[in-house]
Amino acid sequence: MPTARASRPFVILNAAMSLDGKIATHTGDSRMSSPADLRRVHRLRATVDAIMVGLKTLLVDDPKLTVKFAKGRKPYRIIVDSNARTPLGSYVVRTTRHIPTIVAVTSNAPKTRIKALKRMGVSIIVCGKGQLVSPKILLERLRTLGIRKILLEGGGTLNWSMLSNGVVDEIHVAITPRILGGRNAVSLVEGEGSTMVKDGMKLKLLRTSKYGPDLVIRYKVMN
Repeated sequence: MPTARASRPFVILNAAMSLDGKIATHTGDSRMSSPADLRRVHRLRATVDAIMVGLKTLLVDDPKLTVKFAKGRKPYRIIVDSNARTPLGSYVVRTTRHIPTIVAVTSNAPKTRIKALKRMGVSIIVCGKGQLVSPKILLERLRTLGIRKILLEGGGTLNWSMLSNGVVDEIHVAITPRILGGRNAVSLVEGEGSTMVKDGMKLKLLRTSKYGPDLVIRYKVMN
């Protein structure tokens, strides 16, 4: 079951994917949402305290992780980056003095990289001693900063890490009417995966709606 929310923020995993479950092509192109769905995403962003992505998403897309088309909060940007590889020239780093950016690392991250990010104004949170950031430690520490609601925007590896650690509460998926294929294309959830269908994470349908050509499905994560 998802861990108790008294000690961590509420987490919504949001993504746009093709009908065959791809959130990016094999070349890394991830521009799938229709204009109507993009507005939905930005309205959702305006309701959360932070937007979280993994390092690969940052390296491929150099996203702004800001709010447009809607009034509300200016959420923190959180980069899950175990080895502090976040480029100093990335948009989120260059603009961190205007919109706070947090990079979550492990204790193994090079100190020179951490110092360089700190000089740019980035906040560093050390989350565990292993090879990868511990989602549970990260969320507990974010909660102490007053962050109560997070929008998780992938990619597939981070989505699996968060789901398999039981720290995702809802999933919102916009299905775009396209088939992409490609064995190397990124799926909604990657990682190790379940060995048996019966062991897969159970979801409860909350709502379906249509935004332009896209079908948006909302689920509650049951386990």
